[in-house]
Amino acid sequence: MQVTSAPARREVTPLELFFDLVYVFAIGQLSHRLLVHPTWTGAAQALVLYLAVYAAWAYTTWAVTLVPAENPRTRRMLLGVMLAGLFMNAAIPRAFGDAGWVFVATFLLIHIGRTVWLLTVGLDRVNQEHFIRVLVWFVAAAPVWLIGAAVDGGARLTWWAAAILIELAGTWAAHPLPGRRLDSREVAFAGGHLLERGRLFMIIAFGETIMTTGTALTTAPYAPMTLLTSSVALTGTIALFWLFFSRSEHVVRHYERTEDPIRAGRSGVISLMASVAGIIAAATGDERVIAHPVEHAGITTNLLLFGGPALYIGAQTWHGATLFDALSPARLVTLSALVVGCAVTTAAPAYLSAVIAAAIVVALAVFEDRHQPGRARAKPIPPR
Repeated sequence: MQVTSAPARREVTPLELFFDLVYVFAIGQLSHRLLVHPTWTGAAQALVLYLAVYAAWAYTTWAVTLVPAENPRTRRMLLGVMLAGLFMNAAIPRAFGDAGWVFVATFLLIHIGRTVWLLTVGLDRVNQEHFIRVLVWFVAAAPVWLIGAAVDGGARLTWWAAAILIELAGTWAAHPLPGRRLDSREVAFAGGHLLERGRLFMIIAFGETIMTTGTALTTAPYAPMTLLTSSVALTGTIALFWLFFSRSEHVVRHYERTEDPIRAGRSGVISLMASVAGIIAAATGDERVIAHPVEHAGITTNLLLFGGPALYIGAQTWHGATLFDALSPARLVTLSALVVGCAVTTAAPAYLSAVIAAAIVVALAVFEDRHQPGRARAKPIPPR
């Protein structure tokens, strides 16, 4: 029997929310790892691990969008991925140590096993051919992951970075093979469901941000500076939350009306990947400021405080530009302000850098809230 994915919006099931709990754990692990290893190497390691974890979540979510969670086969697949994902995410702190094989084995089991499963459930012709190409790309990257697990130190980071670049190239280009590419126009796809899953995953990321701020607050002395930095961190988080969710219904309408929901979904998945990475970085920067508010911010803290929101806003600005014939000048000005703020406050106290970064984001949120009707008139770009 062939499985089709209706374009109508579907409710997200409790099992899908239960599945996401494994990734609450993962985001917490990644935030803590970045806080403990605030170096260029530590940041690169955290980024590689994050991209792998996000790929496991995103491709599984895409599979459930194609084959709804009400299907018994899908429920079994989700529970299996959840079990493997728990071990994968538990290995994050020691993935570049003695748990490298655990991380890679569970990641490849999820990635390749889920794709093979998709090829057995009776997808439509376009999706069946596409996931054959996806499997080829995943299998091509597998030896690079395995070689990385077999070596130590910086060599492991090099091999795993190469593997994740293969993964990203495949995702970005829709996994082409010579003479064969994805033509997704007019293909039935529950884009609204995928968008809702992305919104819920974003809430998970914001929840971890709140937990990070709260944990830092409980370990810091209850002094006026602690209250100030914690309030600034929460204010910035609220502004980032507003920037995402205040305009999401406009995106929902586009997903429901577009002739190419798969293309819109791919753009959304890539944007979400960068947005969540930005939230993790911003939360780590906030925690550093709460712990050491009067020390010089330095380049590391500033890259987290300003670079995190810049990555978050930049990803969503790019996503909006792929969907609508509009590019927000206010967001471009905000990105420029974040870059300038990062550069000129490295010698300032950390709390001052945090205040300036939060003020820039809050200013954008206030501006967009007051000009929201103008954005609603943007026209969708015809599908390519």
